[in-house]
Amino acid sequence: MALGRIIKQISNCYYVLDDKVYECVARGKFRKEKVSPFVGDFVCFDKDAKVITSINSRKNNLIRPNVANVDLTVIVMSLKEPFISLYLLDKLIVASLLRHIMPVVCFTKLDLASSDELAMLDKYRLYYESIGIKCYDNLHLDVMLEDLRGLVVLTGQSGAGKSTLINKICPSLNLKTNDISYALNRGKHTTRHIELYKIRDFYLCDTPGFSALDLKGYSKEDIKEAFKEFLDYDCRFGDCMHVNESGCMVKDAVLDGRILSSRYDNYLLFLKEVSDGNCGVLFKK
Repeated sequence: MALGRIIKQISNCYYVLDDKVYECVARGKFRKEKVSPFVGDFVCFDKDAKVITSINSRKNNLIRPNVANVDLTVIVMSLKEPFISLYLLDKLIVASLLRHIMPVVCFTKLDLASSDELAMLDKYRLYYESIGIKCYDNLHLDVMLEDLRGLVVLTGQSGAGKSTLINKICPSLNLKTNDISYALNRGKHTTRHIELYKIRDFYLCDTPGFSALDLKGYSKEDIKEAFKEFLDYDCRFGDCMHVNESGCMVKDAVLDGRILSSRYDNYLLFLKEVSDGNCGVLFKK
């Protein structure tokens, strides 16, 4: 048996990279065990029969897109067309951290923004970098490329320019792009399958359509831990959830501007979604 990595999936066909790429199918036992190989999996496979026989342990995985062993998520957010969604940005950051994946942010379409919108971007960039989230933009991709490693997943708004970004990083790929739908303020889906692209020393994954990283299966305490800046404040009560408790230093920090108000508002929304069981990523303006 050989050891390789799945770099592409189309329907029930898995493309496994070893000394070359092999088009394989999965053993029938996976269906009985309700296990599916994911792009990014390290697998044992029979080169002659072209059959995947086992899947190595994963360090993490995403669902919709089905990708395993992810090192970084690049969250692509456009300033305009579609407009930036801080709700979605924070949810994707939290969802990445909860899966032990380091998120970074790439802002796009700066050329369409006004001076006021660019000033707003500077404010957001400074804040997110202050809490350990690196931020880049599509005008300075070389800076971002120096920090990418391992398996990198692009996620974010549809229409924000994920495929365009990949084309700029590696023009030879020439991925299909499309315009946004102005009626919905969201992009038309252009990517139809999941595939890893080798660029420099890392693999880049473009994800189909609007990615659906969510908070399903996590507790309110998990959400609180994912807002790293909250850990800098010693509240009166050790189990403070920063909602209605007295002596909450986090709420004080929001009032005086040390914590971005949108971050706190989104934190409260995520707590409610976890309580209500409505944890999916939905597009919001």
